[in-house]
Amino acid sequence: MNKFLVKRISYYAPSKGYAVLLESEDGSRSLPIIVGSSEAQSIALYLENVTMPRPMTHDLFINFLDSMDSKVNRSSIVRIQNGTYFAEVEIELPNGEKVIVDSRPSDAISIALRSMSPIFITDSVINTINDKNYNEINDDDLEVNIPDKNISKGISQEMVIESLNDALDKAVIKEEYEVAARLRDRIKQLEENLNTK
Repeated sequence: MNKFLVKRISYYAPSKGYAVLLESEDGSRSLPIIVGSSEAQSIALYLENVTMPRPMTHDLFINFLDSMDSKVNRSSIVRIQNGTYFAEVEIELPNGEKVIVDSRPSDAISIALRSMSPIFITDSVINTINDKNYNEINDDDLEVNIPDKNISKGISQEMVIESLNDALDKAVIKEEYEVAARLRDRIKQLEENLNTK
């Protein structure tokens, strides 16, 4: 298995979704995983260091493991079948036993980021994607290139702003004014960034 890092998230016009580009540590190989907007949003909010007023699904999963004194050891993309990637999350229980949980790659990536655990891709997947049948994404299709330094900037800042506005509305309804103020300030900052482009 080879260790990979999240390199960037780009808008992928053909599927009207997003491509999460994973790159090997040595930079020699990469794998784009197409995800939906909500999955991309989950990854982007984490990368933007945005704390939501209430835990999102992946945060809940990590909180649950923490409360059970368990941890995520790794997330792995283990196979590809009919163009669909399959992933697994390895969890270590308090007694040292390791449990493998089936996962979508987008969820495995989100969980790996939140638990600060490594992402691996099996040799069989790497060998399969070298086949032209699975190498359908080229740089011309990736309309938004996000540099490493600011990995989620431009992922569609509009998408991040929309999520933050939803969170702001919920915070106001629940009278969580301190959270609402932080969200308002972050939205203002992102909107200023968009206007200066």
